[in-house]
Amino acid sequence: MTLIDQLRTLSPSQRNAIWASYLGWTLDAFDFFLLVFMLSAIATEYGTDVKHVAEATFLTLAARPFGAFFFGWLADRVGRRPIMMIVILLFSAFSLVSAFVTSLTMLFVVRAAFGFAMGGEWGIGASLVMESIPPKLRGPVSGLLQSGYPSGYFLASLVYFLLFDQIGWRGMFVVGIAPAILVFIIRSHVDESPAFEARKDEAKPNPFVELARHWKIALYLVVLMTAFNFFSHGTQDLYPTFLREQHKFDTHTIGTLTAIMNIGAIVGGLSFGIWSETIGRKRTIIIASLLILPVIPLWAFAQTPLLLGLGAFLVQVAVQGAWGIVPVHLNELSPALVRGMFPGFAYQLGNLIASRNGPLQAGIAEAHGGNYGYAMALVAGVTALVLVVWTWLGPERRDVDFVAEAQA
Repeated sequence: MTLIDQLRTLSPSQRNAIWASYLGWTLDAFDFFLLVFMLSAIATEYGTDVKHVAEATFLTLAARPFGAFFFGWLADRVGRRPIMMIVILLFSAFSLVSAFVTSLTMLFVVRAAFGFAMGGEWGIGASLVMESIPPKLRGPVSGLLQSGYPSGYFLASLVYFLLFDQIGWRGMFVVGIAPAILVFIIRSHVDESPAFEARKDEAKPNPFVELARHWKIALYLVVLMTAFNFFSHGTQDLYPTFLREQHKFDTHTIGTLTAIMNIGAIVGGLSFGIWSETIGRKRTIIIASLLILPVIPLWAFAQTPLLLGLGAFLVQVAVQGAWGIVPVHLNELSPALVRGMFPGFAYQLGNLIASRNGPLQAGIAEAHGGNYGYAMALVAGVTALVLVVWTWLGPERRDVDFVAEAQA
C-alpha cells in the first residue's frame, strides 16, 4: 500500500487532528519568529544593541520547559484537546500584548510569559496526533508536524516582507493574535486521543514519580534535544540579523532569503520523515545531520543573494530533515502514562539549555568584527557532530501500539 493509500484510510477525525496540530505548531513558530526579524528595530528604539535585545529570545526559550511540564501534566489529567486550545489562546494573547510594551524590561517579561504558553503546544499536539494515527504513518506525519515550524518561520518572513516597512515592529506583534482562530477549528473538528480515552477513568500518574522511574531515557532525551535545539536555533534565529547587519540587505531581500530557507526546511522535514519509515529513526537523523557539513561554507560565507539563498535552502533541508523525526522519535521513546508531558518536557528542557544560543552567537559575532557568518558556521558544525554521535549511541523504538500500552 502506497503512502497516499494509507493516508486515504484515515478517518476525518484523524485527519483533523493532524492538521490542527500542524497548524498549531506553525502558528506557534510564526509568533516566535516575528521577534527575530525585529531585533535590530527594537534595539534602535530602546537605544541598545542586538545582543541585549536577543535576551528576549533567551527568556522565551528558557520559559518553555516550565510550560511544557505544567500544560503536559494537565493534558495527562484532563485530555490533550482542551489543554491544546488553552495554550494556543494564551500564546496568541501574549504576542498581542508584546505590541504594547513601554520598556525593554516589560518586553522581556511578556516574552517570558509567551514562552511559558508556547512550551505547552508542541508536546501536546505531537502526542495527540501520534496516539491517533496508525504506526506506519508516524514517520511521514512526524515530518509534516515538524514542518510546521519552518512553515511558521516562512509566514513570519512573508509578513515581514509585506508589512514591516508599513506597520513597524509593534504592528507585527499585533498580527500575532491570528493563531487564536485555530481554537475554533480544534473545538469543532478534533477528537480526543484514543490512548488518553483508554485510561481516562484510571488513576492519574504522578509526573515526578514517572520522571524518576524513567530517569535514564529522560536524561538521554534532554541531551539529544539540547543538541537539536542548538541545531535549529543556531541556524535560524540570527539569520535575518546576519543578512541585515553583515550584508546590509533591505527588508525585501531579507524576507525573500528567509522564505527560501524555510522552503528548504519544509522539503527536508517532509522527505526525511517519510524516509524514516524505511531506514529507521536513528539512521535518518544521522544522515540528515551529516549532510549539513559540506554546505556550511556556502551558507555562511557566500557573498551574493543567489548563493546565500542556495546555501540557506540546502542547510535547512538537512536541519529540518533531522528535526522531522523528532515528534515520532520522542513519542515512541516516552513512557505511556505521561506521553502528554514527557516528550514536550524533554524537548523544552533541551531548549532551556540551548536558550543562550542567541546571545552566544551574537557575542561570537561581535568578538570577530560583526562576523555573524562565522558564529553560525561554528555552532552548526559542532552541533551536527554532537548530534550524530549522541543519536548513534541512543535507543530506538518503532511501531509501538500506544493504545495497547495505555490499556496495559
